Amino acid sequence: MADYDFYAAILRFVASTATRTDPRVATMMECLELAADYVDSDGYFRVEADQRELFARALAGVAAFLQERILPETVGEGNKEAETQVRWAVDTSLDALNQILRAQTDSVQGTINVMFPDPPVSPLA
Repeated sequence: MADYDFYAAILRFVASTATRTDPRVATMMECLELAADYVDSDGYFRVEADQRELFARALAGVAAFLQERILPETVGEGNKEAETQVRWAVDTSLDALNQILRAQTDSVQGTINVMFPDPPVSPLA
């Protein structure tokens, strides 16, 4: 199984930075925390049919946050390894969002497993 610790940490970080005064936002952040727990234990996460919209919105928020706030910093610092990891996390979040939307569009019943591509290999590994 690939090591997705970085992605789980990203999900938790985004969840911890959001203001949770709105109940819907709070629920989306709980979805990210649940996804991170699944990623840590299984290397993917599960989404129940009744939670697809919340997970999709939460993942869109992850991708936007990374693109708007984190990626410019890593590019500005010239840290190529961090830039590669952040770009992978953005792409992975958008791919996960697409998997959820496809399941919804295709009327897939029940729980879906959201899988990820292999994470980038560290040049230090």
